This record gives sequence, structure tokens and C-alpha cells, in this order.
Amino acid sequence: MNIILIFAKRNIKMFFRDKASVFFSFLAIFIIIGLYALFLGDMQVKNLKATVGDVKGIRFLVDTWIMAGIIAVNTVTITLGAFGIMVQDESKKIMKDFLVAPIKRSSLVASYVLSSWVIGFVITIIAFFAGEAYIVLSGGELLPFMSIVKVLVIIALCVFSSSSIVFLLVSFIKSDSAFSTLSTLIGTLIGFLAGIYVPIGVLPQAVQSFIKLVPITHGAVLLRQIFMDRPINLVFANAPASVIKDYKYSLGVDLTVNNNVITPTTMVLILVGTGLVFFAISVVRTVNKKT
Repeated sequence: MNIILIFAKRNIKMFFRDKASVFFSFLAIFIIIGLYALFLGDMQVKNLKATVGDVKGIRFLVDTWIMAGIIAVNTVTITLGAFGIMVQDESKKIMKDFLVAPIKRSSLVASYVLSSWVIGFVITIIAFFAGEAYIVLSGGELLPFMSIVKVLVIIALCVFSSSSIVFLLVSFIKSDSAFSTLSTLIGTLIGFLAGIYVPIGVLPQAVQSFIKLVPITHGAVLLRQIFMDRPINLVFANAPASVIKDYKYSLGVDLTVNNNVITPTTMVLILVGTGLVFFAISVVRTVNKKT
């Protein structure tokens, strides 16, 4: 266990030492924030005003929607960036140097996974509190204590699920250039999969069906349900139930299968289940991989 912790600490230090890796880990987040500032935010505000009028809490509602999505995306892009250390060690043959010593490959793998979890969780927590500060400074409200606890639990589940999937993908990567390509591809797609660039409810049914198979989509939905509970009650206080239902479906606050809303418990099980399955496959593949 000491070996795992020592190498995990080394991986964490190397990640934060490489400023370029840290920057590109946040690239998708920067893109989302930029799009939100340029037109996504104003477009949402205009659409809401056209639906419910100029009522209190519209900006609060839109801010919580985007922040929930950013946090969900963060759990993917940051853990992916953290696994870049493993790719570098493989491509530079540093892994072989480690294995010359009496160190099990399984211990090295465990250290990469542990460091990815720690980096992903810690940075996402920082992003969460930064997002809460922004919401409050913009005229919104701070989440209640129990809601904050729920968010922290969901972030942990999202980091576990996302890192397990990313781990399997990265296990096929053998060079820094291939890893950069993978990072760019995931960074580009993740905004769509989390329902940020285009709201899930307005996409074609076939695309919606595919997105519902992606675990991070469920993580984003769970976060939206917590973040947006209070502002939805404010904005739609006098609106018919059908309007609220349509809004939640359109913006990805609720997901449905055969017209039945997927429950939070089911979505939590999806995150846990996919995390365990992909993690097991990844560990077996990586430990048994030829040096």
C-alpha cells in the first residue's frame, strides 16, 4: 500500500507540474464557459422570458443549469488529463524502469488510478464551490447543506464512473500524440453528451437514445436536479405542471425511457455499475498487458 501511495503522490505532483496538461484538462470547460458567456446564457434567458414572462430567478435558473453541466464535464476531462501521466510513462519507457525494481505492475496501475481519482475529485470540488460563489454573486442562492452533501456524493460517483471508462480508453493509447487526439475528441464530444451545447430534449430521438446510454449524462441530470430545484420553483411558481414537465425534459433535468422518468436511484446505480464494470475490465487488461 505504501508503494501505491508513494507513486500516486508522484503522479499528482507531475500532473500539476505540467501546466500544459492542466490547461488542456480544462479546455472543454473554457469552451463551455465561453459559449455560455457569448450566447448560450442570453438565449436561455430569452426563451424563458418568452415562456413565463420576466419573473424573478430566471438568471439564477440558467446559471445553475450551466454550472451543473460544467461540474459533470469536469469529472471526465480532469480524470482524463490525470491519466496522461500513465501514457507518458509508457511512451518514454519509464514504466519499464519501474518494473525492473521489485514492484508489481498492479501496484503501479493502482497508483495511476488513485491519483486520477484524487485529482478529479479535488479539482471538481474546487470548481463546484467556485460555481456556487459565482451563482451567489450573480444574485442566486447558496445550496442548502444537505444538497451540498448530495452534490459531493454525486461528484464522487461521477469521478469513479468517468475515470473507469477513461482508464479503459487510455489503456489502448501508446503515445503522447494519440493521447492528445483522444483528449481533443473527448473534449469536443463531452459538451454534447452532457447536454450543454444543445439541450437533450431538442435532439433527434435516435441521438437522445444514444446519449442516455452514456453514464456522464445521468451524472449531469442528477446534478441539475439538485442545482435547479430551488430556481425552478421560483421561475415556474405560477406555471402549469405541463410547462414545468416540458421544460425539465427539454433541458435535461429529467430523462425518460418509454415516457417513464428515470429515477435518481436508477441513475446512481448506472454510475456505480458502469464504474465497477469498466474498472474491472481496465484493471485486468492493464495488469496483463505486455511490458
